[in-house]
Amino acid sequence: MTDLTDRFVRALAFAAERHVEQRRKGTEVPYVSHLLGTCALVLEAGGDEEEAIAGLLHDTLEDQVATYEEVADAFGTRVASIVRECSDTEEDPKPPWQKRKVAYLEALPHHSRSAILVSNADKLHNLRTIVADYRQVGERLWERFNPESDQLWYYSSLAEVFADLDSPLADELVASVDELKRLRQLR
Repeated sequence: MTDLTDRFVRALAFAAERHVEQRRKGTEVPYVSHLLGTCALVLEAGGDEEEAIAGLLHDTLEDQVATYEEVADAFGTRVASIVRECSDTEEDPKPPWQKRKVAYLEALPHHSRSAILVSNADKLHNLRTIVADYRQVGERLWERFNPESDQLWYYSSLAEVFADLDSPLADELVASVDELKRLRQLR
């Protein structure tokens, strides 16, 4: 069992402050819901406190609401390193979507076990949300995303990589990909 300390509480506040203005794509849902969902999946899969903190902070570098140094100073280099591994870029402006995703998929097998857990939790929470939203709005869902992005290709590719890496959440990601494919065939 993982004990959570005041560091976790500080990380929760840090994440909420840094993402307070953000909403989930195409919705009015506060973005912090995704951070909490990712963190919950990490903890439920047996993650430790630092992995849970990284789950809360996993988008801070990619969304450029914090720097690596800020995260490392506040929560330690292990947390900051996990967050960095979970980021597909720290560049501003971001490179094109396809280029970032291919590079991320290629790098994933070389990531730490902790980053693989947090990343898998992140992607699983995102895909569960996509599946739920697809049930409600159907093909209009894809209008929320960059037109060049192929979400189904990306999540299918992620599911394969996480399965090959024996991630503890891989089976759930595979099942969610299969569910989205099934729903699209029904339309």
